[in-house]
Amino acid sequence: MNIIEAQHISKKYKIGNREHYLSLRDSIIHFGQNLIKGNKKEFWALDDISFSVSEGECLGVIGHNGAGKSTLLKILSQITPPTKGKIKMRGRVASLLEVGTGFHPELTGRENIFLNGSILGMRKWEIKKQFDEIVDFSGVEEFLETPLKHYSNGMQLRLAFGVAAHLEPEILIIDEVLAVGDAAFQKKCLQKMDAVSQSGRTIVFVSHNMEAITRLCPKSILLEKGKIVDKGNSNNIIHLYEKRIGNDLEYQINSIHTDILGMISIEHFSLELNEGNIRTTLRLNGQLDKITSIVYPIYSSGGQRISLVDLREEVLPYLKNNPHLKTIEVSTTIQTSHFVEGTYSLAISVQVNHNYWAENKKISFPVKEREHKKYAPYLAAHRGFFETDSVTEIK
Repeated sequence: MNIIEAQHISKKYKIGNREHYLSLRDSIIHFGQNLIKGNKKEFWALDDISFSVSEGECLGVIGHNGAGKSTLLKILSQITPPTKGKIKMRGRVASLLEVGTGFHPELTGRENIFLNGSILGMRKWEIKKQFDEIVDFSGVEEFLETPLKHYSNGMQLRLAFGVAAHLEPEILIIDEVLAVGDAAFQKKCLQKMDAVSQSGRTIVFVSHNMEAITRLCPKSILLEKGKIVDKGNSNNIIHLYEKRIGNDLEYQINSIHTDILGMISIEHFSLELNEGNIRTTLRLNGQLDKITSIVYPIYSSGGQRISLVDLREEVLPYLKNNPHLKTIEVSTTIQTSHFVEGTYSLAISVQVNHNYWAENKKISFPVKEREHKKYAPYLAAHRGFFETDSVTEIK
């Protein structure tokens, strides 16, 4: 049975217009202002969106910033009405769209749990039943009697997620909750959403973290400029998304000039695809004896650092044995056998005298599909940090 049905949903905004419900007096004033100023430019944040979500399903929503993801979630959460179309929701809905939504800064953490639970439609006995679990998950027990205005953003987020996830709504709507918080909290959120989904409840999850989408959501929809580009298996949708953004990526930077503390200059850096692997060339000059580290951090398409190419073992001994060098060129072949298909990015980090890092513009590169991706490398790339093999030449 479908627990969510969106039928031809469209949402129009007028640029410069306020989106809220007006009193009769305000409506008359607003109408008069429009007559004087003329019509405002219209913008369609969503354009004829239709999809359905089955009971117990976890649906991912991905797309560029401005694609209409947050607008869609606000309509599903009944925060704003659609301009056209109908939305059918069967069950109690809990939304986590922004940190602090449904909280009052002057109330304590304890009072806000009851306030937010009430806003979500829970009875007092239901909140009391889950209270200890919410506090334990949020990790704010020490600050329960402290006003919320003294909480950090991370503490507010943990409390908000704890309330939304533990008060047993039939539908849980989450927008980029993993963008805030440390790695331990992100892991905790993913585990909790896993448990919520397995308990038969429905999740609609917006994220730029493709690893989280892959782990949680069997199906996803791809939004672009307010329209659904495609929907279906999450791996296929993510591949399409990365392919569409990959069309604009540059795989080489032939010349960059970065001065590090007036001691080291990065004169050249390039990245080339080489028989399925990638080959980088880095040229430095200056006081090379001041270099204490050179590494290449590698990031997933979701911005998570997943690996690190460490050049210290090759470069530092070479510089020590050649103390009078003023220029060095380092070529590194990075094996991509541990990468699943997708788009990644690589940065340069150079440390000088143990106290300075210079990280330049990231360079993106694609990895094509391999037959063995379903084994250990697939898990490594999607579940955490893994080692990357490389071979370095110096001249």
